[in-house]
Amino acid sequence: MVVDDHEIMRDGLREVLQRTGDYEVCGQAGDGVSAVNIALELKPDVIIMDVMMPLKNGIDACREITEMLPDTRC
Repeated sequence: MVVDDHEIMRDGLREVLQRTGDYEVCGQAGDGVSAVNIALELKPDVIIMDVMMPLKNGIDACREITEMLPDTRC
């Protein structure tokens, strides 16, 4: 899963990861609150998260996600 408040960054990271053939980007979010909600729904293995975002910063979002999904790495 890719989380960044800049759409161009999300799209670029998704493209790079998927081109390797080793990764499937299952979801994207543009803020920390959405990141938590989408992660709980999708249960991704790994989340690449921006730190400075609106509504909830990436550090707080990662803490919340890893509490609820201990197998997910941020």
